[in-house]
Amino acid sequence: MSIAFVTVTILGVVFNGAAAVTYLIGHEYPKTQADMKGIPRKYVPVLGALLAAGTLGLLAGLAVPILTTLAASGLVLYFIGAIIAHLRVGSRNIVGGIVFLATAVAVLTLGLMHRGAW
Repeated sequence: MSIAFVTVTILGVVFNGAAAVTYLIGHEYPKTQADMKGIPRKYVPVLGALLAAGTLGLLAGLAVPILTTLAASGLVLYFIGAIIAHLRVGSRNIVGGIVFLATAVAVLTLGLMHRGAW
């Protein structure tokens, strides 16, 4: 495994894992973000579960390459949706989403370059 791939994957696991925990423990920040975007609060745990699934997929992907491809692809779609949700309501506070998106794209790209899709 390449050092870059492992490093970026672990960084993605830490970023997304921390975000998932924040969403799943009922922290106030994800709730206020959902309110701002017009998303019902009942979906906050669902979004946290998606982040947790992506995190576990990245971690398991270190052993099973297809899981890296699937998890990173899902996280790319998740963060594209998050950025669109911000822009839809006029919020320009998208730097965090761009960082998370860039990390997921890097994991996907390095994984495909290093190990292929399967």
